[in-house]
Amino acid sequence: MKTTSPLTAVLLVLVLQTVAPADDWPQWRGPNRDGVWRETGIVDKFDAPEIKPRWRVPIAGGYCGPTVADGRVYVADRVTEPRQMERVHCFEWKSGKKLWTHEYDCEYKISYTAGPRASITVDDGRAYMLGSMGHFCCLDAASGKLLWKKDPVDDFHAKVPIWGVAAAPLVEGESVILQIGGADGACVVALDRKTGKRRWAALDDPASYCAPIAVEHVGRRVVVVRTGTRAVGLNAGNGEVYWQHELGYAKWVIAIATPVVYEDRLFFCSVDKGSLVLRMLRDEPRVEKLWWRYGPNEKQTDSLQSLIGTPCLIDGHAYGASLYGMLRCIELEKGDRLWANDTVTSQARWGTVHIVRNGRHAWMFNDRGELIIAQLTPQGYREIDRATLIEPTTGQLRRRDGVTWSHPAFAYKHVFIRNDEALVCASLGM
Repeated sequence: MKTTSPLTAVLLVLVLQTVAPADDWPQWRGPNRDGVWRETGIVDKFDAPEIKPRWRVPIAGGYCGPTVADGRVYVADRVTEPRQMERVHCFEWKSGKKLWTHEYDCEYKISYTAGPRASITVDDGRAYMLGSMGHFCCLDAASGKLLWKKDPVDDFHAKVPIWGVAAAPLVEGESVILQIGGADGACVVALDRKTGKRRWAALDDPASYCAPIAVEHVGRRVVVVRTGTRAVGLNAGNGEVYWQHELGYAKWVIAIATPVVYEDRLFFCSVDKGSLVLRMLRDEPRVEKLWWRYGPNEKQTDSLQSLIGTPCLIDGHAYGASLYGMLRCIELEKGDRLWANDTVTSQARWGTVHIVRNGRHAWMFNDRGELIIAQLTPQGYREIDRATLIEPTTGQLRRRDGVTWSHPAFAYKHVFIRNDEALVCASLGM
């Protein structure tokens, strides 16, 4: 039998240690739900004004950004003929070959009917889909077989928000956690991730569109939720309220941006209630308010008042776009605005950019379908390059030539993005 020499074995180990594994993008905003893309070997500039796709496959409309796990790409859409249905699609990542589709009848009774909002969460061989009317299903991620399902409207008497259920499911421990706006203390519910059995429910608040996150705080796992009326920290195991900060009622709930963590600070942002920073205390699972700033209306704003895009936090500063697309830099200590830039988005109402960090670069996908490589610092915005990734379409918003509002996924040194007509994959590797 042939044996391996000690020197060869050592060299093999060193080689394996230096080869960085390809990363999945299995949920909303990446592996850790923090908008950080950790792969290396990524391009510094684009080859042309338009990024050539590796593949392109047709899909119908929807806001649901793609997710990528175990060599498969997941996305959801909606069709109206021969009847109204929501669909979950799974594609092979290298070729775009469709592997399966799961569909179910779903009549929309909401504004902006372009299909599902929430990205599909993939965990431990299961794909969790939360539809715009609150339909929730757990599918076998490889085959698409339905494992179990819930209807929050029937099961929890949920009140569907005017723009639909949008907060991506969060898998935490043995639970999958949803913000659905259920009645009788079920705004947030935790279901057994394997069986769908109810584990706990919390809060009487109306639902927002913000995806929950989980953080480690003084040795406890805390689910951080921005509901329609307050910011809340919940015990991940039983739903007990650790802390809360009232934000008050508005004419309607328009909070979309996900809470973001920087060191011991929690950053919340919405177009109506502005920016709020809470500090997590060091000795108990409680918080204190550092600052909360917002202007009198959507045009007279203070600090940062984002609508769709979640701000990016880097080295004690927040970067994000206002309602009218102005990119801003905010220092986290007091909330003062350091600079603003009007070249990144369309500068129209609801101008949007999704920001993902990769090393020293920010990768920014805007509402015009452009992917931008930039550096964001307190001194200013420095654009390195930009190219068109996918064309805008009007299903998501009938404004001139349309928009691209969905969040891209970054995995296997590729970018995956959708509009109302297609799902696209393109290489970003060197």
